[in-house]
Amino acid sequence: MFNDLFKGKKVIITGNSGFKGSWLSLWLNKLGASVHGISYMSPSDLNMFESLNLENKLQSFSKIDIANNPSEVNEIVTKIQPDFLFHLAAQPLVSVSYQDPLFTIRTNVLGTANILNSVKNQPYKVVSVIITSDKCYDNLELKRGYEENDILGGKDIYSGSKGAAELIIKSFFHSFFKDHKFNSVIASARAGNVIGGGDWGKDRIVPDAVTSWNKDEKLHIRNPLSTRPWQHVLEPLSGYLALAYKLYSDDNLNGESFNFGPNDTSNKTVEELIKDLSERWGFDNQNDSFTVKHTEDFHEAGLLQLDCRKANEMLEWFPNLSFNEMINFSCDWYKEFYSNDEIETMLLRTENQIEDYVKIARNKNYLWAN
Repeated sequence: MFNDLFKGKKVIITGNSGFKGSWLSLWLNKLGASVHGISYMSPSDLNMFESLNLENKLQSFSKIDIANNPSEVNEIVTKIQPDFLFHLAAQPLVSVSYQDPLFTIRTNVLGTANILNSVKNQPYKVVSVIITSDKCYDNLELKRGYEENDILGGKDIYSGSKGAAELIIKSFFHSFFKDHKFNSVIASARAGNVIGGGDWGKDRIVPDAVTSWNKDEKLHIRNPLSTRPWQHVLEPLSGYLALAYKLYSDDNLNGESFNFGPNDTSNKTVEELIKDLSERWGFDNQNDSFTVKHTEDFHEAGLLQLDCRKANEMLEWFPNLSFNEMINFSCDWYKEFYSNDEIETMLLRTENQIEDYVKIARNKNYLWAN
């Protein structure tokens, strides 16, 4: 299904050098799309975009700060004339939002507004999927999953910036895109914690784990009993692609928001995640892989999960990987990278994981995989 739509289409990905953006760039490249990237900086010194030399997979790459260069953003979008735009560019870390709140707000709020304004200015239809976060919701530590119409907000700067971005998306929709006042269509996508090969983001549990274990060191974890809806990076990306596919042909989805999260069985504690990951890594005793180091550096939610029934019903999208498959995909990528980091080898490993992911979905008769 995706092949039929994206082959030969021009696609802009903002934040293409990030973790999700790198995987999405490679997936769309495999689908035959002409992929153009807009990104300001790599997310970490060691990163997937540079390690796999993914710039060679792009038709163009513009290195600019989208928050502070609205005219340049508009020029790039106007020049490329994209069929699709996926906006992933963001400051993605809660810890950094405490250290530099204004940078976080500028990037996540003003950056989103600049992208939407550029899309608005185009005289043709651009299908835009604007990615925010599950942290856009006012997290009341509810046991039920958050629905798309729940209250937005957050107790930390990062969460507040994502809630504010959603309000900007809503206001742009009602001001410019509703009832086809302008030609393009937009929708927002909200996903939570993702793991997978190629992530070395700061203060992220899986990158911290594999980096420590590769040095034969123990991992220090802060909140072992915190529960997260863990999912592999390909899960929300398949949701973003499914949303773009539907939005391309069904204007009734214009202005809608969608959650993309795992099944309830993937809601595991940090400790459970690390123990399963360390077993795949090769620890005989999983307790030898980590120590608990409680800190109170900044507030983190103890419970956060999404209700994805809207995506199930309207997009026919469902989570694809089991928790164990997610662990295996993630751990195997890192193990190969640390044993053989040749670019072509890791490109092949990454492309093979995309193919394996699609095969699993096809065996489940998921519509988007057929």
